[in-house]
Amino acid sequence: MISAQATYVSGRFPRVERASIPERVTFIRRTYRHLAASIVVFVFLEAILVKSGVAVLYLDFVFAASTNWLIILGLFMFTGYLAHKWARNDRSRLVQYLGLALYVSAEAFLFLPLLAIAALFSSPLVVSSAGLVTLITFGGLSATVLLTKEDFLLLQMGLSLAGLLTLGLILAAILFGTNLGVLFSIALVGLASGYILYYTSNVVHRYRTDQYVAASLSLFASVALLFWYVLRLYLLTYGED
Repeated sequence: MISAQATYVSGRFPRVERASIPERVTFIRRTYRHLAASIVVFVFLEAILVKSGVAVLYLDFVFAASTNWLIILGLFMFTGYLAHKWARNDRSRLVQYLGLALYVSAEAFLFLPLLAIAALFSSPLVVSSAGLVTLITFGGLSATVLLTKEDFLLLQMGLSLAGLLTLGLILAAILFGTNLGVLFSIALVGLASGYILYYTSNVVHRYRTDQYVAASLSLFASVALLFWYVLRLYLLTYGED
């Protein structure tokens, strides 16, 4: 049942930097609780999909033709756009949660091929080690912004351009069968770290105090990007041993 609390007027809620200290603390706590819940759900979904054998079937589909991965990326980008739009809905809290749930589910399916490769061809410790490095890195970057209250708005343009360049390189690699190696993964770890700084500074400065679902989605997206390329680095290194 959708109660009256699920519908509200966004103008009643100030931006975080203009809110009172109790309002700011409540917003930040809600944001990170939703982020933590999203990560737990993501891990749970991946465990089910990998153990059920779906991951292996999905991997076979991905390698059946290069265009299959393009289709998956296209669907993910569309789903991500829709999820972000829903998470920022100003009238229904239910729609916001649907957006968050949609995005976490989409990331779970996007990760399946990489996790299937990790499960089949690497050490069992690779995924857990990559996850630990991701959480430590995210925690350190987030703490830096939350404690210093530094505004990383100036990163926005650079991150956007780097994101477009990255997308172009990935598409070219898929179409022409080239390999994006260790240096590319290192660069993308740096890019993901930049996104974490930027989105965390938005949590401190730019979101309204009612937008904790949208804020947690953005943070989850940056954590997922970081985890993808940290795990990819581990797999590339493991393959060279």
